[in-house]
Amino acid sequence: MRNRLQYLRPVFEHLGVVSWVFGLSMIAPLTFQLFEWRGGEEPLQLLGFGLPVIGAIALGMLLRRNMSAEPLDGRRAMMLTALAWVVVSGIGAIPIWLVLKVSFLDAYFETVSGLTTTGITMLQGLDELPRSVLFWRAFIQWLGGLGILAFFLAIVFLGGSAHALFSAESHKISSKRPAPGLFHTLRILWAVYAGYTAIIALALVLEGMGPFDAVTHAMTALSTGGYSPHDASIAYYAEAGFRHATLIEYTVIVGMLLGGINFVVHSRLIAGRLTALWDTYEVRLFWGILGTATGLVVLDHALRFGITAGNAHELVRTSLFQTSSILTTTGFATRDIGTSYFPQASRLVFLGLMLVGGCVGSTGGGVKVLRLGILWKMVGRQLRRLIYGADTVQPIVVDREVVREEELRRVGALFFAWAGLLGLGALVTALLTDHGALASASGMFSALGNIGPCYIAPADMTTLPAAVKLTYIVGMLAGRLEILPLLLIANPRTWR
Repeated sequence: MRNRLQYLRPVFEHLGVVSWVFGLSMIAPLTFQLFEWRGGEEPLQLLGFGLPVIGAIALGMLLRRNMSAEPLDGRRAMMLTALAWVVVSGIGAIPIWLVLKVSFLDAYFETVSGLTTTGITMLQGLDELPRSVLFWRAFIQWLGGLGILAFFLAIVFLGGSAHALFSAESHKISSKRPAPGLFHTLRILWAVYAGYTAIIALALVLEGMGPFDAVTHAMTALSTGGYSPHDASIAYYAEAGFRHATLIEYTVIVGMLLGGINFVVHSRLIAGRLTALWDTYEVRLFWGILGTATGLVVLDHALRFGITAGNAHELVRTSLFQTSSILTTTGFATRDIGTSYFPQASRLVFLGLMLVGGCVGSTGGGVKVLRLGILWKMVGRQLRRLIYGADTVQPIVVDREVVREEELRRVGALFFAWAGLLGLGALVTALLTDHGALASASGMFSALGNIGPCYIAPADMTTLPAAVKLTYIVGMLAGRLEILPLLLIANPRTWR
């Protein structure tokens, strides 16, 4: 027992540092709340951000008071990753719980949904909520986009543990880095991320959006999170008669697509290599899926309702917006995907896009474009072996590099685990609610794929049984961490 505690000690010491850094990050919304304060608020509302800041910093100092120099190995790094996301979500839920006086389960759900950039919300009447809470929702999505530990490592670089932590949180498949050296890579990633956010926010301001809305939408578009300060999401601007509502939609589309593409591509673009937009297998497949899905949605609507010169542009724009939003797992909407505007075939297309998700190394969720491409190549390899014989050497090649067999087994295992969790969540939803098979499946698709939109109405989300909400919380964390870290801490043998 003593040896086990000694083995786990560095995990909790590092968890203390993560808690401390996250507490410091909460000073931003706390400052925002103080600037917004006009008097008359109840004490708990005023302390909504102050208490968790103090609590997170105190917890961090308590856990790391005797910080050892022992680095984390891969197993303990995965344990820390899962624990950090669970604990940080609890800390981040406190402001929502205290300020809005919702149940702690709903506040925790909202925070997990934000940090994992899922975007399912338990809140209604967003237009009337305090702006400090709306800013906090956007901010946690922005932090979660590149990852809590990626942010933590950029602030407190822990040499011996850094590589293990970065690998434990990032996508579980090999992906090139934009620069040699992990710290240099993190600096480039966060510089690109922050720079894109500023550019998108500036563009939205120039198009007539208010500064607050522009900043929050820039953060949640690039992080592919999808939280909006308005119940109507991006449709709010057209409904409110904004002069440049169409330009706003196109700017948000660009922001979502930037978030859904591997950030290595962005670093190459900034270096002046425009070929980065099409010279890799995954990016070409990403554009192919986006174009095909948009075309199918346009065709489905045209066959059902017809198309004229007057509505052609709106139909194409709306279809492109929704397919971009779902493929990148952002979740913004200009039309509810459950309305009759999108016939049944379109709904199946959207369900398929929920499975695909963004690119490896992006802020998007889902199974990932590259993984599905590899699985498709594996099917082709099996077919060739049937034709030419089982002894034929048939390597899987992606961008002129052979994918190792170990990597192929990992992709297969993750896909199987993803499908298993999806089936379990859909079954729990169907058993405990009155929602049909498609809606039940889409709910877990949304949670596990970190997407947001589904065929359960937003107003019905708050009425889901606690067991379904907990299932979706597990699904969101599993989807963001790609299952393995969560399975590790759930295994009793890990703690023996």
